[in-house]
Amino acid sequence: MTTAIFFDCDGTLVRFERSYADLLRDVFESELGRTSDSLLGAYDEAFTAAFEALEPEPVRRGMEAVVAASDAEGDPDAMAAALQAAEHEHTTVPDGAYESLEVLGESDRLGVLTNGVGDWQREKLAAHDLLPYFETVVSSYDVGAHKPDPAPFEEARERIDAEEYVMVGDSDSDVEGARNAGFVPVRVEEKEDAPEFWATLRALV
Repeated sequence: MTTAIFFDCDGTLVRFERSYADLLRDVFESELGRTSDSLLGAYDEAFTAAFEALEPEPVRRGMEAVVAASDAEGDPDAMAAALQAAEHEHTTVPDGAYESLEVLGESDRLGVLTNGVGDWQREKLAAHDLLPYFETVVSSYDVGAHKPDPAPFEEARERIDAEEYVMVGDSDSDVEGARNAGFVPVRVEEKEDAPEFWATLRALV
């Protein structure tokens, strides 16, 4: 039986070593010379609205709102680039993941199914040398809908032909979306021991 295994990106293939709020605070401090809870709120509100509406460059939209709220001179493009660099620096691949992907790829077909901007997520995966393990990366921005909407899962089926589909992720949207789309859901718990989880995953599939 041919099995396609799709993995979520953030929280599954890569995990953040620091909170996202801390990363944003560092960017505001380095690029604007100041940071505050109100600036975090301005970013979150603008980014979330743009992201949920699938508008282009939601991170830049968030940074534009921060610059406007700060009354300081700042370059939203430079701030977005700084945040992307911080994501690459402060994310790690869980212990056991590379080895497990290597083993799984010998018998199964692997892909990534992520809520996010395609280029942003692909560059993050590339920064951690993860892209070569996967045949395709399906992002919600590619199909115009975020998980748990069925559209990303339908696109995953189009990209990889298989008899069985598995979705590995850390959120309700991963699990609920997978179940509704006929994928076998496998949930990663945030505090789960990484090597043990990846070894269990190899055994399950």
